[in-house]
Amino acid sequence: MKLTDFKALTFDCYGTLIDWETGILSGLQPLVEKAGITPSRDQILEIFAQNESAQELETPAMPYSQLLSIVYKRIARTWGVAATNEEANSFGASIPDWPEFPDSVSALQYLKKHYKLVILSNVDRISFRASNTRLRVAFDAVYTAQDIESYKPSVRNFEYMLQRLRDDFAMEKGDILHTAQSLFHDHVPANRLGLASAWIDRRHAEAGWGATNRPPGTPRYDFRFDSMAAFVEAHQKELRG
Repeated sequence: MKLTDFKALTFDCYGTLIDWETGILSGLQPLVEKAGITPSRDQILEIFAQNESAQELETPAMPYSQLLSIVYKRIARTWGVAATNEEANSFGASIPDWPEFPDSVSALQYLKKHYKLVILSNVDRISFRASNTRLRVAFDAVYTAQDIESYKPSVRNFEYMLQRLRDDFAMEKGDILHTAQSLFHDHVPANRLGLASAWIDRRHAEAGWGATNRPPGTPRYDFRFDSMAAFVEAHQKELRG
């Protein structure tokens, strides 16, 4: 199997192209200070992951920015402090402030010349629009949890994406390489559907699972890269033969 075998790259956005962990930590800092605690970076991300996943299961049709507001209040309760609606909504509205990874823009601009580029994200459309501006590329399709009314790792999101790519672009499963950081949200369901995947291991230098839950079992992937820049280098090497 080679990278050049595929016609489309389907991307998770947050954690893969957008540095959501930096954004999450920044957005939760006022709550940490209010609670008067000193958790580690990974402890903050872990409590976020637990509450985010639980809320997504409880309210699968809720737009992500609204869901984040509830997650903020859940974390506040865990830490034994009160959070105002204004504070929670500010966190929910922080997605446009989450930065892109330094290599995302140049990698996407290069890959756009060789593939259809597609987003499959747990975010809502308005929030993604701001992130898309940061990424500076025209994606060929964008499928969000808001459209599907469920959140990854549900296979429903992937089934929706595959059907749309079949209907709109005449692409079959074998034409598609799902490209994502989260083993929990993306590679586990990709495995269940027999979809080829590339792991962008943004946390390769860090322990733990960061802002995602531990994946069940041992997810498989067909390619692994530390960054999107490394993905591009591997593609260029294939083209050189």
